[in-house]
Amino acid sequence: MSDPLSDFKFISADSHVNEPPELFAERMPEKLRDRVPHVDEVDGVPHLIVEGMRPRKMPKGRVELEGEALERAQAGGWDPKQRMADQDKDGISAEVVYPTLSLQSSFSTPDPELQMALSSAYNDWSAEIFSAHPDRFAVAAIVPMLDIQAACDEAKRVHDIGHRSLFLPAQVPTRPYNDPAYDAFWGLVQELDIPLTFHAGTGHEPRVERGPGGAVINYLLGAQLDGAHILLYFAAGGVLDRFPELELVTVETGGSWLAWVMTQMDEIYEKHHMWAKPLLSMKPSDFVRRQCHVTFQNDPVAVTTRAFTGVEPLLWGSDYPHPEGTWPNSHPLMADILDGVPDDEKRMILGGTTARIFGFEA
Repeated sequence: MSDPLSDFKFISADSHVNEPPELFAERMPEKLRDRVPHVDEVDGVPHLIVEGMRPRKMPKGRVELEGEALERAQAGGWDPKQRMADQDKDGISAEVVYPTLSLQSSFSTPDPELQMALSSAYNDWSAEIFSAHPDRFAVAAIVPMLDIQAACDEAKRVHDIGHRSLFLPAQVPTRPYNDPAYDAFWGLVQELDIPLTFHAGTGHEPRVERGPGGAVINYLLGAQLDGAHILLYFAAGGVLDRFPELELVTVETGGSWLAWVMTQMDEIYEKHHMWAKPLLSMKPSDFVRRQCHVTFQNDPVAVTTRAFTGVEPLLWGSDYPHPEGTWPNSHPLMADILDGVPDDEKRMILGGTTARIFGFEA
């Protein structure tokens, strides 16, 4: 079967690496090594133990896998050659890389020192693994936000060693992102000219429901709605007005909600202007169009509603190698979703805008 998107460059704005389990034990300060993520038994059952989170039950042994399921289970490693082979199979030119275990473990503990030590260990390791291939990988460096001065120092450090974005928690329980205390950090990021990324379900416990329907409820309410949370705090909260060169990407949040949030934030701001603080220089949605982006995998609604959101905010990502992602069938799936979309808009969504934001060749 012919590929209608064979002439389009795919760049995944959302991919993941499965970190080696010994990463933290080898790289952490000795005084913190007994607090790193590890597997231990709880009531005779192996659990992943991460400080600040409920123990997570480990899968019960391996099941017999074959075909695509086996490929996916073996994917996501830290061998660049294998990753490039996987992406070549899927017709992907480059990828923005996020962690897996460190998505939550770097932000879950309330101890700022432990958060930063875990994050710095990952940042050093990922730079060593991927920096030799800047045309294929842009690694997001983890930056915890409990200690703002330490966050500034780490942002400068990772920028200097070649990371191409700063990955912040979607939420900081002790200080929301509309707090002016962050302004020194936003100013530094604007000066460094590096994008901010916020992965869904980070900085808080995303497992909000343990009862019936939990798997669906947690993915939507506990994770994907982080995108709306971030855009509201930055746009309506005045951060993007004060720092017009900041660029934000909410990762794995989908985009179906974006048109609703943009249209309703304007309606509410206009009708409640007598109570609105701060007064903004533009409509809230204008800041989103100018400075914000969302990544999606299989989300035709996000594409359909681009008349309200614009095309610039929409970034495709494969979510490799996670099961909800599009790898290794990204081309046929996106051909269906983008059917009827003008070619120039397809190029932006599939990789053009991602190339600009993260420094890939367009």
